[in-house]
Amino acid sequence: MDLATRRRRTALFLFFFMPGLSISSWVTRTPDIRDQLGASTAQMGVVLFGLSVGSMLGVLGSGALVARFGTRPVMGAGTALVVLSMAVIGCGALWSSAPVVTAGLFVFGAGMGGGEVAVNVDGAEVERMAGRTILPTLHGFFSLGTVVGASLGILCTAVGFPAHWHLGAVALVTASMFAYALRAIPHGVGRTHGTGRAGGRTGAPRPAVHKDRRLLLIGGIVLTMALAEGAANDWLPLLMVDGHAMDPALGSAVYAGFAAAMTLGRFGGGFFIDRFGRAPVVRASAMSAALGLAVVVFADNPLLAGVAVVLWGLGASLGFPLALSAAGDSGPDSAARVSLVAMIGYVAFLVGPPGLGFLGDHYGLRAAMTVVLAAVTVAIFLAPAVGVGRATGTASTPDARPVSEDA
Repeated sequence: MDLATRRRRTALFLFFFMPGLSISSWVTRTPDIRDQLGASTAQMGVVLFGLSVGSMLGVLGSGALVARFGTRPVMGAGTALVVLSMAVIGCGALWSSAPVVTAGLFVFGAGMGGGEVAVNVDGAEVERMAGRTILPTLHGFFSLGTVVGASLGILCTAVGFPAHWHLGAVALVTASMFAYALRAIPHGVGRTHGTGRAGGRTGAPRPAVHKDRRLLLIGGIVLTMALAEGAANDWLPLLMVDGHAMDPALGSAVYAGFAAAMTLGRFGGGFFIDRFGRAPVVRASAMSAALGLAVVVFADNPLLAGVAVVLWGLGASLGFPLALSAAGDSGPDSAARVSLVAMIGYVAFLVGPPGLGFLGDHYGLRAAMTVVLAAVTVAIFLAPAVGVGRATGTASTPDARPVSEDA
């Protein structure tokens, strides 16, 4: 790997780290912000609807934007919105204004939904250039960001540090990271309109990737596993506080445990991918997530539920990045394929969890999580879809067992 590619990979690490840091900073302060807003569970679901609308606009427009302008401007604009959203949500908390918090979440959803698709397309190209498995490690930096953000959130919650100052500080830190990282990203990656770079062929018709049955099955895996991750990111502290009678600081600590498990799974997953292949790893991951969710939903022991969250996190860690790698290997026009599957994943990650709030208001958050449990169970049976790779063009072998990444 040459120096420019290494710098680009490092920049991508930061582009994954920043949304993780931001979303976990929001999640760990949700009990405090909910109290400042005086909102019920259903009202918090309405607040989170801003995230749904923003993310829908982001993910639905991202593929076309990447095809027209390339990944650099799209991930740049998306990450800038993520940075801005922390400041807006902080202002909403300061003013006890639910509409302002909702607007901040809208901005966050638009930025993360649009920008992260572009980052995944760029990461998939770097993975092909390096001939190594990189996407799980990149997603590991998202999880590392959630660990750092959750740890700071726990500390701020424990000492009573105001949520608006906390989120404002996150906005400043991520803004400096963003200014540094954007310089290393090249222009033109992912463009398929008017350029021959990054999977595009000038004048050549693009294949109808949305009609590829195997690709849609891979999208199903991403949808279920992203829902498992997104549900924890949006609801886990409140699930522990309201569903298992934990205090807010301990509920945030359980979320930090989930984030740590996600990070461990993604940084350590390369060994298992290399040894066993994609399909067995996805199947085992889905089984782990299902077991953890089942204990959280049905066990009345808070300690047991807290420990089971580790299984939930480990299980949810590899499904998304592995499916994106498989999508890139599934046929021609890999940028369009990764973009489609990433959009499916981010719809589930950002749009699915707010709907759980409405179920939670009527039946309780623990009961609402049975929807996530059912979805993850489906991924066990879809796992074979990621197990066949292209035999040409990448380091992937026919049984889709890529070389481990030496990050």
